[in-house]
Amino acid sequence: MKRLLLIGIGPGDPRQITIEAVEAMQRASVFFVLEKGAQKHDLLRLRQDMLARYVPQGGYRLVQVADPVRNAAASDYIEGVQAWHQARASLYAKLIATELQDHEIGAFLLWGEPTLYDSTLRILDRVRDLGTALTLEVIPGISSVQALAARHLIALNRIGEPLTVLPGRRLAEQARVDNVVVMLDGAGALEDLHDPDITIYWGAYLGTDDEVLISGALPVVKEQILTLRAQLRQRKGWIMDTFLLRREP
Repeated sequence: MKRLLLIGIGPGDPRQITIEAVEAMQRASVFFVLEKGAQKHDLLRLRQDMLARYVPQGGYRLVQVADPVRNAAASDYIEGVQAWHQARASLYAKLIATELQDHEIGAFLLWGEPTLYDSTLRILDRVRDLGTALTLEVIPGISSVQALAARHLIALNRIGEPLTVLPGRRLAEQARVDNVVVMLDGAGALEDLHDPDITIYWGAYLGTDDEVLISGALPVVKEQILTLRAQLRQRKGWIMDTFLLRREP
């Protein structure tokens, strides 16, 4: 039986890692890290810095492999993601079999919160389906949603009102936006939103040295956000941003 820890490491700031996460990191023997190409080397470096900070005695192995590429041009989004997850599951099964001994503890350092907009748990279900016996432990982390609200000094919920969290590609389906957090807006859904009664609280690279925050009435700050987001993406080659859309009373 192979043992794995899924450790939430927050959105980027090493100070936002919980004591439970630090203790879990110190128990692990092998850390599995997916490399996402030279453009996203920052994400690998941040993980390495966290390990150096919280496991200074070493004694672990870092297993780095290239992440399977998702077919972003797939005609069916869900099928494309499912195929990508299956490719990851096959890779994980091979790594667990060859790189993790039964007496060792493996770990994944997962951005934010392992149960919110992270697919590792679902992928490991597929690994089990491939015949690998696993024992899992999930260590919760701070999500970018929490970090966004804290940075903007706002509460996510309003009295008697639900909070909706959705990916950018589903934003256009909302008949009315009242209190909505948008994540993974790779398709640029914000560009097509023109409601004059919405306030936006936006943040990019939350918890890192490159963190950027903008808030205000959507008609006033939207172009500023879109322009800055394009500049940041071009400069770094990638962007992680999250935003809250809120209709004011």
